[in-house]
Amino acid sequence: MTRGVLRVYLGSAPGVGKTVAMLAEAQRRLGRGTDVVIGVAESHGRAHTARLMEGIETLPRREVGHRGATLTELDVAAVLARRPEVVLVDELAHTNAPGSPHEKRWQDVDEILDAGIDVISTVNIQHLESLGDVVEAITGIRQLETVPDEFVRSADQVELVDMSPEALRRRLAHGNVYAAEKVDAALANYFRVGNLTALRELSLLWVADRVDEAMARYREAEGIDRPWPTRERVVVALTGGPEGRALLRRGAQIASRGAGGELIAVHVTRSDGLVAADLAELEALERLTVDLGGTFHTVRGDDTAAALLAFARGVNARQVVVGASRRRRWQELLSPGVGQRVVEASGDIDVHLVSHDLARTVRAPLRFGPELGVTRTALGWGLALLGVPLAGWLLWLTTAWHDLPLEVLIFLFLTVCTALLGGVWPALAASVLASLVINWFFTEPLYTLTIADPQNLVALVVFLLVAVAVSSVVHVSERRAAAARSAQREAAALAASAESLLGEEDQLQALLRQCVEFFGVSSAAIVSRESARAEWTVVAATAGFDVAGVRDAAVRATVDDTRQLVLVGGVPTADDRRLVSAFTTRAAAVLHRAELVREASRARALAKDNRARTALLAAVSHDLRTPLAAIKAASSSLRASDVTFSVADREDLLETVEESADRLAGLVANLLDMSRLQSGAVTARIDAVSVADAVVDATAQLDGAGPVRSTVSPDGPLVAADRGLLERVLANVLQNAVRHWSGEVVVTSAALADRVQMRIVDRGPGVPRDGKERIFEPFQRVGDTPGQGGVTGVGLGLAVARGLMEAMDGAIWAEDTPGGGLTVVLELPRTEPVRDAAGSRRWA
Repeated sequence: MTRGVLRVYLGSAPGVGKTVAMLAEAQRRLGRGTDVVIGVAESHGRAHTARLMEGIETLPRREVGHRGATLTELDVAAVLARRPEVVLVDELAHTNAPGSPHEKRWQDVDEILDAGIDVISTVNIQHLESLGDVVEAITGIRQLETVPDEFVRSADQVELVDMSPEALRRRLAHGNVYAAEKVDAALANYFRVGNLTALRELSLLWVADRVDEAMARYREAEGIDRPWPTRERVVVALTGGPEGRALLRRGAQIASRGAGGELIAVHVTRSDGLVAADLAELEALERLTVDLGGTFHTVRGDDTAAALLAFARGVNARQVVVGASRRRRWQELLSPGVGQRVVEASGDIDVHLVSHDLARTVRAPLRFGPELGVTRTALGWGLALLGVPLAGWLLWLTTAWHDLPLEVLIFLFLTVCTALLGGVWPALAASVLASLVINWFFTEPLYTLTIADPQNLVALVVFLLVAVAVSSVVHVSERRAAAARSAQREAAALAASAESLLGEEDQLQALLRQCVEFFGVSSAAIVSRESARAEWTVVAATAGFDVAGVRDAAVRATVDDTRQLVLVGGVPTADDRRLVSAFTTRAAAVLHRAELVREASRARALAKDNRARTALLAAVSHDLRTPLAAIKAASSSLRASDVTFSVADREDLLETVEESADRLAGLVANLLDMSRLQSGAVTARIDAVSVADAVVDATAQLDGAGPVRSTVSPDGPLVAADRGLLERVLANVLQNAVRHWSGEVVVTSAALADRVQMRIVDRGPGVPRDGKERIFEPFQRVGDTPGQGGVTGVGLGLAVARGLMEAMDGAIWAEDTPGGGLTVVLELPRTEPVRDAAGSRRWA
C-alpha cells in the first residue's frame, strides 16, 4: 500500500493563521471534489475559523476519561474505517490523554499515513524538538509538547505561515487570538516584539534548510554539478598552517555579506591517510571555525586542487578562499601551486586568493635525505664518492674484458644502489661522477672530456637521465615508505594505548606511563593551576616526577583551561611532538570522564539521601505518629474526669499505652541502628553463640504475632557472632515474617562446612523476584501496605538486619519457599570455644 501524503503548515508563532490556512486548503480541495474530512480541528471561539469548518464533514472524536473529566481525542480507528482521501489533523505536537493508543498525536498521523490516507496538519516552530533549548532561551518558556524534526522533515510539503510581529500583535490586541482577559499578559510576555522576531527568524531558517535539502536532492537526481546561486556558501581551503586563521576570518567576512551565508572550512589530506599538517594547529583552526559560526570538514585526495573543487561543487558553493602560495616564484614555474591550479579549474566558482604574512617565504625543499637518517645519508655519500672511483679503477684495470655498454650498466647499478642507500642527492652526485669517469676513462678519445662518437655521447646522456630518474623514484618511494612506517608506528602506538587503557582501573596513570614509554622521557605528569601566578599542583604523575621541574620541562601541552601535560627528561622528535596533542586529547577525555563519574556518584548519593529523607518524613508523619496518637488517646481517656471506666477498660487502655510505647521504641531503635550503621559506629564483639538460645531470646521479643516454631537443636554448632546483635537480627526477621503470615513461622539451622545457615520460613504471599534485594534497602515495604493485624513499620527492619549481619562477617538474603512464601537465610561463620593453657578462650 502506498503511504499517504503529508502536508504541514508550519506557524512561526501561535496565532499566525496556520489552522485557517489548513481549512482554506481543505475548502479548495472540497470544491474540486476531493473527499476531505476533519479529524481534529479547533476554532477556539474564532468566528472566521468556525465558518471555514462549515461544510466539511467532521468525524466524531474518541472520549477518554482522565481524573474525573472526559477528554476528546482524534479517533484513529474512525478515520481508518471512514477512509477519506484527505483528513485534517490540527496540532501535531499535541499530547494525547492517558489511555490513548499513542502518546503523541503525530504518532496517530503516522498510522493514518501508513494506511494510505493523505493528511494535512499544523505545527508551530516552537514545538520542534531540536529547537526546544533555543526557544526556551528566547522566550523563557520550556515547550513540553514537541514533535520530532525528522517527522516534520519527512513531510511531502511544508508551507510556512508567517506574519510580521507588529501585525500579529495587532491581531492579538483585537481579540482575534486569545480572549480579552488574556491579551495584556500575552502581549507583555510571550508575544513581545523581540520574541516574535526571533521565532520568525528560526522558522525562516528552518524552512530554508528544508528547501535546501529538497534542492540538493533534485540536483543529485538530475546530475547537476555546477553551483546554483542560491544561498551564499564560502569554502575556505586550509593547509594546516598558521595562515589559516587569516583565511578563515576573510571567509567569514565574505559569508556575512549576504543573509544566510555559510562558512565551510575544508582540509584536504592525502588518500593514503598520512597527515602532513600539525594536528594541534588543525584542532585550533577547527575551534576557530566553530567560533566563527562555520563547519569544519576533512576530505581525502591526492590532487588537492581537484579535491577542493569537487567538495565545493558538492556543497553548492560559489566562492572558494585560497591562501597565496608560500613557495618562491621560480618554484611555481617548475610546478604550479594549489591556488593557481584551483583558479585554472574553477569554472563558474569564484576564487579569492588571499595574501598573508607567510606568502613567498618558503624556500625550495632542498632535502638531503633526512628522512633516511644521518647514518644512511652518510653511507650514501660514501658510496657515491668512494664507490664510483673504486669501480672506475677496477674497470680500468680490466679494460680488455668489457666494452662501453657493460661499463654504463655497472655504473647505473652503482647509482641505483646509492639512491637506495642514501637518497636522491648522493645518487645525483654518483651519476654525475660516474658520467665523468665513463667519459674520461672509457669513451674515445680516452683521458679527455671530448667524445668522438656521437652514439657514445647519446649513451652517456641517456645514462645520466636514467640515473637521475631512477634515483628520484627510489628516493620518493623511500620517503613515502618512511612516512608510512612512521604513521604505522604512530597508529599502532595509539591503538595499543587505547586498547590498554580499556582494562586499566586508573586510566590517567596508565596514560602517563604510556607517555614515558612512547616518547622516551624520564617522567610525565598532569599538572594544574588556577592562574598564571598560582603554583603548579600535581593531578597525576609517574614515579620520579618533581613539580619544580615543570618550568624547564621538554614538553608542556595544554589539556584544558587549567591543566597541562608535562614530559620531563628528554626531547621528543619533531614527528613525535605531533602525537602529543593526541595524548593531551585522551588525557582531557579521561579527566572529563572522571569528573562525570564523580558528579554521577555525588548525584546518586544525593538522590539516595533525598529518597531516605523523603521516606523518613513519610515514616515520621505516619508510622511514628500512629503509636503516638494511640498513646495520646489512651492517656487522655484515662485522665478524663467526666467518664468512669471499669477496671477492664482501664486495663485495656493501659495495655494500649504500653503496646504503643513498645512499638514506638522499636521504631526509634531501628532508626538509631540505621543511623549507626551508615556512620560506621557499630562494633561487633565476637563470641561463640548458641543459635538455639539466640532464637529463643529473639522470639520472646516479638510483640504479638503468629506462632514461631524452632527446630534448632540446643546441641547444634555455635556461630561466631555478637549475641546481642544476632538476637536483634533474628527479632527483626521474625517480626517481618509474622507481619505477612498469620500461620506458623519455622526456624531451622544447618552446618555447612565452616558456615552455619539459619532459615526463617513462612508461607505468606512471598516477594517478587525483582523485590528480593529491594526489601533489604532502607524504608522499603512490600506493596507499601500495612502487614497483618494492622502492624506497621518504617521499612527498616531488614535493612538493619543486613547491616548488623555484615558487621559480624555474615550474610543475609531471601529465597522463595517451596510451595509459596518467603525464606530468609542468615549465614555466619561456625566456631568452637577452645581454652588455652592460661584458661583464656580463643577461637578454633
